[in-house]
Amino acid sequence: MLHFHREGYKIITITFAIVITGILLSDYFVELFWLQKTIQVFFLIVLILILQFFRNPRRKTQINDRQIIAPVDGKVVVIEEVEEPEYFKDKRLQVSIFMSPINVHVTRYALGGVVKYSKYHPGKYLVAWHPKSSTENERTTVVVENESFGAVLYRQIAGALAKRIVNYAKEGEKVEQGSDAGFIKFGSRVDLYLPLGTEVKVNIGDKVKGGVQVIAEK
Repeated sequence: MLHFHREGYKIITITFAIVITGILLSDYFVELFWLQKTIQVFFLIVLILILQFFRNPRRKTQINDRQIIAPVDGKVVVIEEVEEPEYFKDKRLQVSIFMSPINVHVTRYALGGVVKYSKYHPGKYLVAWHPKSSTENERTTVVVENESFGAVLYRQIAGALAKRIVNYAKEGEKVEQGSDAGFIKFGSRVDLYLPLGTEVKVNIGDKVKGGVQVIAEK
């Protein structure tokens, strides 16, 4: 059974209404058969794309405190040691996953533990792979801590098409690995900042599956 994320309910309902109205109006007012059908197919394609974007497939996470799982579906675009300036203010191992508009955009907790930090930053909408997108784009920063890894930071970053990031993490709450952590609407990226010495299990260019695929471990 196909499931949809709650963040898409309103948009899906509005799209349904627009599509039905558009099809009915074109059927009534457009006399040329080929033009009528072209308009109707266009409306149906729009509906399919919206449904595709907000799908929320059920994933069964094998919970393991010594593993970091992919928080989102997408392509690994960065694996490097960097300075993390917002929370740690020291060197961390960054793993970044880019999501295209056709990927599932649900964000899942990469590890279980306690949320130590959660902050929203308004910003620009540079393309998600732009070097400055992680510091200048609309984004949220969340830090989750457990005994195995200590503190791990993940950052939801809006892309050129994304206009709203949804973040469910609240400071002080205990979260479960693989559970729903938020949503990014229409194209984006997620950066993970791991402790130095963490063993990364993916390579640049790999396509990963959120909620199930192990990307690092202690």
